[in-house]
Amino acid sequence: MIEVVIVAALVIWSAIVVFKKVFPKTANSVFMQLSSFCAQQGWFTLAKWLKPAMVSGCGGSCGCSATEDNVKTKPEVQAVKWK
Repeated sequence: MIEVVIVAALVIWSAIVVFKKVFPKTANSVFMQLSSFCAQQGWFTLAKWLKPAMVSGCGGSCGCSATEDNVKTKPEVQAVKWK
């Protein structure tokens, strides 16, 4: 019985993580609505836990930065001259 509960919790947690990765904007709106609902009910700790974090960069959760300072330039490739 305990194994079923553990496996179910892992499957649900994995589904939430995949949902956040595949549909970041939809996930943010869903978790924001859940957070506001919990705050209306008076469950402030749960509302704070469910509230999505503010994203930086392009907002698409693609890993790009907000500034162009972090862009690394590749060194120029020089040909090898044999003597």
